[in-house]
Amino acid sequence: MLKRILEEKGTKALLVLPYVALVQEKVRWLRSVVQGLHFASETTIDDDKRIWRRRADENTVRVIGFFGGGKVRATWADFDIGVCTLEKANALVNTAIDDCSISRLRAVVLDELHMVDDDHRGYLLELVATKLLSLEQRVQIVGMSATLPNMDMMARWLEGHCYETRYRPVPIEEHLVYDGNIYPAGSTSSLIKTATQLNSRSTQTQAQMRPIRRIEPSTHKELRDPVLNAVVTLAHETAFAGFGALVFAGSRGMCESDARWISRAMPQPHELKADVVDRRMDLLGELRSLNTGVDPVLEETVLYGVAFHPAAYDSGTLLVCVATCSLAAGINLQMRGRAGRQGKASIGETYLCSRENDLEQVVELMNAELPPVASCLNTENRRIQRALLEVISIRLATSRESIMDYFSKSLLSHTHSAKFVNDCITSSLEEIESMGFVTSDSLSMFTATQLGRAIVASAIDPDDGVFVHNELGRALQAFVMDGEMHVLYTFTPVQEFGVMVNWQVFRNEMEGLDESGLRVLRLLGIKPTTILKLVMAAALEHFSDRLVAGARADLLALAKIPFIKSRTARVFWENGFRTVATIANADPTELLPILMQAQPNKIRLKGKDNEKYEEKLLVKAKVISDAASKIWKLQMQAEMEEE
Repeated sequence: MLKRILEEKGTKALLVLPYVALVQEKVRWLRSVVQGLHFASETTIDDDKRIWRRRADENTVRVIGFFGGGKVRATWADFDIGVCTLEKANALVNTAIDDCSISRLRAVVLDELHMVDDDHRGYLLELVATKLLSLEQRVQIVGMSATLPNMDMMARWLEGHCYETRYRPVPIEEHLVYDGNIYPAGSTSSLIKTATQLNSRSTQTQAQMRPIRRIEPSTHKELRDPVLNAVVTLAHETAFAGFGALVFAGSRGMCESDARWISRAMPQPHELKADVVDRRMDLLGELRSLNTGVDPVLEETVLYGVAFHPAAYDSGTLLVCVATCSLAAGINLQMRGRAGRQGKASIGETYLCSRENDLEQVVELMNAELPPVASCLNTENRRIQRALLEVISIRLATSRESIMDYFSKSLLSHTHSAKFVNDCITSSLEEIESMGFVTSDSLSMFTATQLGRAIVASAIDPDDGVFVHNELGRALQAFVMDGEMHVLYTFTPVQEFGVMVNWQVFRNEMEGLDESGLRVLRLLGIKPTTILKLVMAAALEHFSDRLVAGARADLLALAKIPFIKSRTARVFWENGFRTVATIANADPTELLPILMQAQPNKIRLKGKDNEKYEEKLLVKAKVISDAASKIWKLQMQAEMEEE
């Protein structure tokens, strides 16, 4: 990028990244790289003779970040290198094509190219690349990925060369942690071999695999799970040695839980150096000053150097960062590539922690081949309609022939048949025309309507655009100005955030509305009787479970475990076993006194044969422990799938 823009002053380069956090990180890094670089000045004009005042950043390399939620409203003319999210990159390219300033673009780097087949946002990568390929100008496109199985096909699509390297500036030592034992694995193949041998039912085969080290079991009942014990131990040891540890968990809930346990094993604040505590207090103060406040788990763990804050982790304020797999910005086992950053340590270490029941799935996962990357443009998710609306709106293709030529440059034409592409284009053109987004004349030339151009400019889906347009039309007819509710409703984003509505809270808030708020509900077509029905339906579904559990919401989860009904669930809860996880991680002998306490009458009746009765209760305790373990694993799996 630097080479291209320094060769010709006034040209542009774009770096496209999938996440806001990555954009912010790369902006900081690139600004440090270009610091001190200047363009060669062709002519020197005295300040006295200037019509306009000299810009402070004149002749410097300007790096600007573009991402959602940013307060900076930079334009195409304000940067030399733009670092963008997928959405902002697509909007920038659309604007530049529309106002004919795209001719100044010289290089575009598409990082994490494998995300092109992501169901939600991958199509944006394809649209950006396809539009650049359709331009008859000199633009260098560089696609980068660490997990791209069909590189040759992607190179053909981008009309480029394929370059593959396995060089790592810092070597990585890989390990498999199983049942508290750490086994070496020098490479991916040997890691698979180690897991396969451990998965073998042969005692002799397992005996041949000698661990290089054993993590001793914890005396704390919460750490009876060997995987959790290994994670906490390894993270603590790494941080205690002065290095950073990155822990990947399957869900947000597991991240919070792991962070809590790791923080409790870390040194107390009074045992640390004063400057370390000061930096962590400053970070905590910054988090507390945010509009949303500080997350309670984050507030609990930051002082111990454990959190979910990658920027602070990089600066050394925090030593342990627990994150979901999405932070790896890769798929499958590429998380291990995050270990061993150059300049941080001479070697990196990765540990794959597995339970006995999961070892077979681990072997299957590690032996599995990555699925080939394909286009996610289709008519069902309205992505082709969006693509057509964009190119017509920015006048990149306005006739059927030019539209077909445009799509011949797309990844879709490389992964699907020509008939499929033609059928999709035909049906999609008819649909966006019927929805009022485009019009066509007698020569089959397409023109975007004002509504179509507005949808493209706002970067929302066609369906959402129709909804917003209808709501704005309704607001023009009548708008409630004596309160804030109608304004807040109108400007609330239409994207689905996956938030479940608590209809009871909704009803309570609705009952507290004043006359202005009630007028807004009537204008929006929301009837109180409809809300009441939803509240009753939700209440019946909730209380049907609560009645079985003994009319207490806290006991619902425990009541799903065999042999734990309403009274027994209360006894378990009162003795500190308040979640399925705590019961799953407890030894059956620890559950024995709880069961005795839950059945005092039976103990008196069985007083003559206490030993035999305790044996029966111990069998029941084992069943409870095993069942709780299964339920807990299913919950963890559901959280991972949801994530």
